[in-house]
Amino acid sequence: MSKHFTRRTALGGVAGLAATATTGAFAQTTAWPARAITLIHGFPAGGPSDLIARILAEGLTKALGQSVIVEARPGASGTMAAGQVARAAPDGYTLMVIPSGFASAAATFAHLPYRSVEDFAPISLVSEYPYLMCTNAASGIANVAALLQAAKTRKTPLLYGTPGIGSGPQLAIELFAQKTGVKFQHVPYRGSAPASAELLAGRLDFMMDPPATLIEFVRNGRLNALAVSSAKRYFALPEVPTIAESGVPGFDVSAWQGLIAPAGLPEPIVRRLNAEVVRLVDEPATIARLKTFGNEPAPSSPEQFKQRLVDDIALWTALADEIHFEKI
Repeated sequence: MSKHFTRRTALGGVAGLAATATTGAFAQTTAWPARAITLIHGFPAGGPSDLIARILAEGLTKALGQSVIVEARPGASGTMAAGQVARAAPDGYTLMVIPSGFASAAATFAHLPYRSVEDFAPISLVSEYPYLMCTNAASGIANVAALLQAAKTRKTPLLYGTPGIGSGPQLAIELFAQKTGVKFQHVPYRGSAPASAELLAGRLDFMMDPPATLIEFVRNGRLNALAVSSAKRYFALPEVPTIAESGVPGFDVSAWQGLIAPAGLPEPIVRRLNAEVVRLVDEPATIARLKTFGNEPAPSSPEQFKQRLVDDIALWTALADEIHFEKI
């Protein structure tokens, strides 16, 4: 070693290396995006996640100057696709739209190919909507109080249908049951369409589902809308009260879609994506598009989105434990 190699020289060299590394990282970030971005979701084309992904892809393509390509990778309620995204490079070229079922999966799946919080970088919530609680119009049950009275006076539990075991509507109704002290009988189906058909036929007593599934039957008088699950009333049915307004204080459940990336995404890219998503979702044209399929805009900061995810996972995990949910 040269006698001229001093501690000051060593520190200077380390500082120089750090500066070079920082400059290199900054250069990579400022060059982003330099090629097409893949926007993944884990559900079939044409569903809510696909619609949200296509709105985002169209807006981000214009804002970023690079193509954003939507890629559907359905399977295992979106968990397979999420596992693939968790293992992708955190370079801003792999993004994912997730639904609120991403949070409930943490409570209802025995094994997941990722860690629900640690393996992802939240970017922004995009939209949300409540569940709509409905009964068959011929049942004579027209409000939440009447539903609870029927549940308490009948010899057998009221039957409720859902699009599947562990679905958002099942958990919402089980939370409703927990808060009211009433027991209901779950009847799972393979999707919302067969469940709503059974409700219309009078073979189910009630159900909760996204408004897009049930609202037309409410409007044509075949179903009674009892309440919505969110803390505030729903824009498309302002006359329908919330469950909280109907005698269950504090009840607040809504479904949502949001944008995530693999953990470790550089902060400047997170902030750029967040700013573009918030701007896009606040545009009147985007708001109008979201409302055509029953969603309301709900842009957020990355920190707010992460907290929503953490809170929802905690809520559904506690409920699953309380009702002894048999994990999928």
